[in-house]
Amino acid sequence: MAVVTVKQLAFIFGLLGNLVSFMVYLSPVPTFFKIYKRKTSEGYQALPYSVGLLCASLFLYYALLQSGKFLILSINTIGSTIQATYLVLFIIYSPRAGKVATLKMILILNVASLGLVLLLTTLFSKGKTRIQVVGWISAGVNIGTFVAPLSIIKRVIETRSVEYMPFNLSFFLTICATMWFFYGIFVRDFFIAIPNVVGFVFGIAQMFLYIIYKYMMKSDETTLEQLEETTERPLYVPTANHEPSGQELKAVTITSPRQVDYFTEHHPMFMERDEYLS
Repeated sequence: MAVVTVKQLAFIFGLLGNLVSFMVYLSPVPTFFKIYKRKTSEGYQALPYSVGLLCASLFLYYALLQSGKFLILSINTIGSTIQATYLVLFIIYSPRAGKVATLKMILILNVASLGLVLLLTTLFSKGKTRIQVVGWISAGVNIGTFVAPLSIIKRVIETRSVEYMPFNLSFFLTICATMWFFYGIFVRDFFIAIPNVVGFVFGIAQMFLYIIYKYMMKSDETTLEQLEETTERPLYVPTANHEPSGQELKAVTITSPRQVDYFTEHHPMFMERDEYLS
């Protein structure tokens, strides 16, 4: 009976992590296709993609500092390219104010911040110390990529709409975090393992919110519409074709939208009690 070694398990989870991460990077494609069709990125935020690019760039640097990190090197090379492409599309289809804001964010996060990390770690650290410093920074930013969707979660709660939080992204994010967590455990790289615990928690939270606001809230809205259709409402119909006064109105109770249509056609001046009293 063959025994699977820890090294083999690490390779399996690392390979699966690459595959799922690639799917995560591609999951916003429907969003950008929608942006392309609408010819505007208004309503969407570039922050998650900018933070994602910074994270991929830092882990690319982290992998280059060590030997045997091919699986980390490969996926972060792909990730950096894809995230940069998304940001370019975001700039192209943003309104003028959005272009300026996005460019400022890229300069701060992806040029200045990354450049500062490269400069300081090169000048003031070497060997294992440099690897640890870059590892801590990369892990912190990685946690930031999982926390970045908090603004989207807030938007979902405020608007009661999941339009800006695709379910497939949350699903693959959760699976991806699971794969990389086990990879980090097997290779004993806690700079990779620990942030993905946070990723798993946030992924589950986003899927939970999606289910609530996509299906449960929709059910509540349907029930409310049905209630409005069957609730008796008093309407006040003028007895003459001139401006109504209190003595010239008579109450009529309706029980369906068809009756509203009837009174609209035959009594153009009919009104609901609340409308009249206002």
